[in-house]
Amino acid sequence: MPVAVVAIGGNSLIKDERHPSLAGEIEALRETSAHVAAMLTRGWDVVLTHGNGPQVGFNLLRSELAARIAPPLPLDVLGAQTQGSIGYLIQQVLGNEMRRLGVRKRIATVVTQTLVDADDPAFQRPTKPVGRFYAKDEADGLQAERGWRMVEDAGRGWRRVVASPMPIEIIERLTIKGLVYQSIVVIAAGGGGIPVVRGPDGDLRGVEAVIDKDFASSLLAQSIGADLFVISTAVERVAVNFGRADQRDLEAMTVEEAKRYLSQGQFPPGSMGPKILAAVQFVEATGAEALITTPEQIQRALAGETGTRITGGARERVEEGQA
Repeated sequence: MPVAVVAIGGNSLIKDERHPSLAGEIEALRETSAHVAAMLTRGWDVVLTHGNGPQVGFNLLRSELAARIAPPLPLDVLGAQTQGSIGYLIQQVLGNEMRRLGVRKRIATVVTQTLVDADDPAFQRPTKPVGRFYAKDEADGLQAERGWRMVEDAGRGWRRVVASPMPIEIIERLTIKGLVYQSIVVIAAGGGGIPVVRGPDGDLRGVEAVIDKDFASSLLAQSIGADLFVISTAVERVAVNFGRADQRDLEAMTVEEAKRYLSQGQFPPGSMGPKILAAVQFVEATGAEALITTPEQIQRALAGETGTRITGGARERVEEGQA
């Protein structure tokens, strides 16, 4: 069976951003799971990755508030916690949907480590905001007490920033590939994976960083030889001149076109840029295709009716269940 890696965003797990709740997260997962389960009925094997930005932020806040009575946890451990909790919810919600559709597959969550380079320049220039906003005196105290890098954010307060290094290896890739080979639905690389570095003795250790989910998902898709890489996001199709009168939605683009649009600044680093670059990396490494669309449009996008497809060259339509 063809294999698709499907990346869903952490924010897509939050139904109401102003009033986040576990019930809302489960409701959002039901919607996404229906579309993933439909892929399974059409002959795909699926590896599901997910973001964890809001969830790891909540965990960080809980750790900070409890710091006087329980030891605070480092960011890598908090990320691992979200892999377990979100993985559990997906297993349950997606599993229920699969049973309703008569899909006889098993599901497993793999707590996933992602190797990064200890000398990655990102560690010298941390830019990824995490956690809540602080007053100036609080930020100064945390910077002195815990060594956090704090920056002022547009008059809204001070916030911690951490490194966002590039992923270079998915540690559990062979485990994931083996599960896929057994036709098991795998949930992996949550939040981009737990960032780890390798010491001179070969030992791994966690570091406080945040890995881009789409880059890690692309690397995972490359590592297991996936036939399709799907990035589920907030827009049905990628657009150039976004938000302008001359906005143009893209049905497809080649790697060369995508690189040209990136160089022109069409896809900003803080939004669509990393998704396009992750798709390009996958297509260049594998010769397969990437697809960007919303969760609810995945089935239509697979049929070539919507979404934006990134290809290595000639634009050939990928039918459902074939890649």
